[in-house]
Amino acid sequence: MTPTPWLVAVTAVAVISDAMLLPFYPQFFDARFGVTDPSHVGAYLAMSCLVVLVALPAWARLARRVGTLPLLLVTQLVAGGLSLACAVVTSLPWFWGLSLAMLVAKASYLLVYPYLMHFEPQDRHATLIGTLSVVVHAGGILGAMVGGLVLEHWAAAQVFRVMALGDALQVAVCAWLIRRGRAPHAAPATERGPASSGAILRLGLVMLLFYFSAYLARPFFARYWELASGLSGEVLAGAVFAIPGAVAVALLAIDLLARRPAGQAILLPLAIGLVGLLLQASGEVTAILAGRVLFGWALFRITVRLELRLFQLSTPDRYASDFSKVHVFQGLGVLVASWGAGRLVEAFGLTAPFLVAATGLALCALAYRRLLAGAETRAAAPSDSVSART
Repeated sequence: MTPTPWLVAVTAVAVISDAMLLPFYPQFFDARFGVTDPSHVGAYLAMSCLVVLVALPAWARLARRVGTLPLLLVTQLVAGGLSLACAVVTSLPWFWGLSLAMLVAKASYLLVYPYLMHFEPQDRHATLIGTLSVVVHAGGILGAMVGGLVLEHWAAAQVFRVMALGDALQVAVCAWLIRRGRAPHAAPATERGPASSGAILRLGLVMLLFYFSAYLARPFFARYWELASGLSGEVLAGAVFAIPGAVAVALLAIDLLARRPAGQAILLPLAIGLVGLLLQASGEVTAILAGRVLFGWALFRITVRLELRLFQLSTPDRYASDFSKVHVFQGLGVLVASWGAGRLVEAFGLTAPFLVAATGLALCALAYRRLLAGAETRAAAPSDSVSART
């Protein structure tokens, strides 16, 4: 039996844990520490992105020596202990220190992605990328719902105890796989040459703009929804926040049932995502809901196609290395978005992140046309049954 389902499960648990507070950090800092400054929330999210950004390349180098699963076994155990510490600490500076250290340890789970691609057949890459993308979106749904339930019915600190439970489950799965010998480490042979550093750099720049735009409106969405709709309650806000995840799950199911190829077109999904952001900026409930659906469709299509491009450009022996390089650009996009969201809300209000994110998608489309579109055919491997249709 392949370890892929178990490793996908590990990823799902990690994503759910990470997503529980994502739409609720303003409420969390208010309830736990009495902090209401949007800039503080933005600074914390930016620092969270930065520590993951710095930690991942180091974990990737260490994993080459000790193996991915043994590394995860230790780091997630450490993360669980730090999660429990975050649940009891009452000092804001100590919370910053402990929670950021926890994120450093948690960052290692991102290595599961290139590890899976490392030994999966190339003709299954598009399906696996789509599955992992849905795991991320579905994890966002469950995480937002669980986080909303915890904040609405229990103390805010309980979120970190639930996170620690997720870390324990990851440790158990990794230990079981290692004990049963289901932890392949060797890469399959490849006939393709490695991608140039310039190709990875160009892809990284496009991803930076895309991830900036995708994440800019997330930190304050729950508060924006409550004010726009007049409906209070973290559970409802979490459900609306998770609409793009539900759309991604539906799209993957449709693609698998219809045996539809992954596609390569990027510009049309970017345009649809831009429209979705502008609809959300309108402040009308119906438009916000429609915008979430369109935005979710675009996020899924773009994410899968950009990730597929990465593994088409790279080779199995360089998956972890190239993934960590591209993740630096992704992380920079998220970091700037997290820092900028608080500044934008403080200066211009809760609508501003949607408008700036829409501008970011337009710039992403321009960068894609200039940097990557000309190499579309050259990047695709012959074994990938992909087309340019959406």
